[in-house]
Amino acid sequence: MASDDGNTAINNDQVEWVPLTLTLVEYPKGDIIGKFLALISLAPFGIGSGFIALILFRRDLHTITFFLGTLLSELLNYILKHIICEARPIRRDIIYVEYGMPSSHAQYVWFFATYVIYFVYIRLQHMNNNTIIQSLSKFLILFSTLSMAILVSISRIYLEYHTVSQVLYGALLGFLFATFWFAFTYLVLAPLFPQIVSWSISELLLLRDTTLIPNVLWFEYTNTRKEVHARSRKLVSMKSQ
Repeated sequence: MASDDGNTAINNDQVEWVPLTLTLVEYPKGDIIGKFLALISLAPFGIGSGFIALILFRRDLHTITFFLGTLLSELLNYILKHIICEARPIRRDIIYVEYGMPSSHAQYVWFFATYVIYFVYIRLQHMNNNTIIQSLSKFLILFSTLSMAILVSISRIYLEYHTVSQVLYGALLGFLFATFWFAFTYLVLAPLFPQIVSWSISELLLLRDTTLIPNVLWFEYTNTRKEVHARSRKLVSMKSQ
């Protein structure tokens, strides 16, 4: 037993423990601003998780194509990184991709922000019956998405994961690819959605198309209220019998 325990101890000493590099973000110890920006730079992972949750629970084709666009943007970024092969400002042993041009974080958040702005100002013609509330809602969406994109971009420079040029080119690529993808979705894919949702596999997966509904939140809210009211009346009627 003693020898077995000794072997176990030796084997454990030989194990090299490494962090999950995909989510690890380093910042200067004791730097409050650096810590805040390190947390902000994790925004793409939160956005990705939100996409997965929306797709699982809403099954909307436009959400799926939006998410597909982010994946294609990341693929483009990965290819460009390995074509350009420009190093990051400082070398880190714990990092997902050693190259820094263009910044994948900047490209991701600016793709997301640009697409959301197009979606709100072009796709959502009527968000609310009250024009003041509608204008305020659009402003808040615009302000929050742009603020997030700007802060993430600043964080990549401040934490020395990227140079200024790497972040600017990433932001430009994100903007351009989001413009292309929104136009492609709006003009080419969206007209095909009614046909796609009629497929057997789409019905099996409960996929739906809400393109023609101007305000999805209001539509779902009013229809849920009607359904609950109808079921409540039916339940009361059954109890009275």
